[in-house]
Amino acid sequence: MASARTGGPADPAAERGGRGGQVVLDSIARHIIEQLQSDGRRSYAAIGKAVGLSEAAVRQRVQRLLEQGVMEIVAVTDPMSLGFRRQAMIGIRCSGDLKRVADLLAGMEAIDYVVITAGSFDLLAEVVCEDDDQLLGVLSQIRSLPSVTTTETFVYLKLRKQTYHWGTR
Repeated sequence: MASARTGGPADPAAERGGRGGQVVLDSIARHIIEQLQSDGRRSYAAIGKAVGLSEAAVRQRVQRLLEQGVMEIVAVTDPMSLGFRRQAMIGIRCSGDLKRVADLLAGMEAIDYVVITAGSFDLLAEVVCEDDDQLLGVLSQIRSLPSVTTTETFVYLKLRKQTYHWGTR
């Protein structure tokens, strides 16, 4: 399933402060995003019809939204159906610079999601692994990072819901 994901962790917008990286969107841009969140494969012509613009104008608007890091268009998959046997969220507590640790985590190939949080954990990192041995290796890498004090791993057993249809504000 293709979907438009807005403000995701791999975006350039994350470098501007994530979701707080203020990009002003008009009502047409918001409507275009909502159209793509509903179906990331929707044609520019169909979107144009829905928002009242030409296909070329929609193409330009989408390109600008992509360049600004407001959204990215991706194919969302279920890793378990693609041969990955282990997916987990790892809660991480640190004693030092959270941004530095977050950057180190973001550089690890098996980690696909990193956020700095408030609450019981300082950081959350999502991993997709081929098997338990790879998960153990990733955990060892994380635990060896400077200032990481503890980790807690939440192994996914069954994905029940994952959507990107939260609209725009």
